[in-house]
Amino acid sequence: MARDYYGILGVDKSASDSEIKKAYRKLARKYHPDVNPGDEEAAEKFREASLAQEVLLDPQKRQVVDMGGDPMERSAQGGGADFGGFGGGNLGDIFAEFFGGGTSGRGPRSRVQPGNDALLRTQITLAEAYSGLKKTVTVDTAVLCDKCSGSGSESKSKPVTCEGCGGAGEIQEMQRSFLGNVMTTRPCPQCQGFGEIIKDPCNHCGGDGRVKKRRDLTVNIPAGIGDGMRIRMGSQGEVGHGGGPAGDLYVEVHTEPHPVFERNADDLNLTVRVPMVDAALGTTFSIEHLDGEKLDIEIEPGTQPGESIRVEGKGMPRLRTDGFGSLYAHVDVVVPRELDRRTREQLEKIRDHRSEDTKVREAGDNQEESFFSRIRDRFRR
Repeated sequence: MARDYYGILGVDKSASDSEIKKAYRKLARKYHPDVNPGDEEAAEKFREASLAQEVLLDPQKRQVVDMGGDPMERSAQGGGADFGGFGGGNLGDIFAEFFGGGTSGRGPRSRVQPGNDALLRTQITLAEAYSGLKKTVTVDTAVLCDKCSGSGSESKSKPVTCEGCGGAGEIQEMQRSFLGNVMTTRPCPQCQGFGEIIKDPCNHCGGDGRVKKRRDLTVNIPAGIGDGMRIRMGSQGEVGHGGGPAGDLYVEVHTEPHPVFERNADDLNLTVRVPMVDAALGTTFSIEHLDGEKLDIEIEPGTQPGESIRVEGKGMPRLRTDGFGSLYAHVDVVVPRELDRRTREQLEKIRDHRSEDTKVREAGDNQEESFFSRIRDRFRR
């Protein structure tokens, strides 16, 4: 059965954290092994008081205790006598490894168990990641049964002791082995190891204390969230067996590709195709930013193919600090493959006006070629 952690410390169920700590300090001064050397009974009381303080100061563990469960049952009830050099194990544990049981069990398990965490994935646009939003998501998880309030009983009555195991949660059976007759232990099939039985199971949840339900939740997605990041929503996951405390819900956010912008951490990138004349003479082009505002980007005269123009403060919002990243416009100079007669004549005049000659760049020569030299080379191919 579950430990009485409140009784161990001598405090009420409504005791505050400070009252729990005060009660523990009083018992610790009385039963500490340094004060009672060699007194095994005092040492055991000191260990119990330390465990009780640990459980009652943990909100989730305390909730399990308040609902009639024992969150430390497995660690608190395990163990056994030392058996001649087997590393602190006992004979029952050794037999359990081979025969699925042992000469001593671990007692009934608590009906009230903490719930599992849940994971939900959702997609947003890059513009939504830029601005942030409140989004409604639909989750399908176990929730507290609203008919029995988690008790599992139709009449909300307390469970009764299992007659099959006498409340132990397990039964012992004799099996023959090469070592002779061996007593093995397994969970009681009547109570499934709980040591108690609900006489009138709730017809809505079947005695589980929880039911599956689809519900809508609103999740706050912050501006600047990155692709694949998760948002934690406390106590919105699965409710535990027996109406135990719910786990957390994690919403994993994925960003849809954008037709213009590509994100790199806090920066935005785009490629702009600039006619060769505009690259030579300079121009200004406009784009619609993620916030819907018009943004003008200036192409300086003589801009070369492959150059990038940086616009500070026009990238993505920084998630954990103030400010924004940068926007990078990568210039792709467009050279026409076909020319009409008038355009060709104009370009030939420009070529004849300039005196550069085509030459092979020597290895290690970092001197940049002029823009028109590159264009002329293309037309001569």
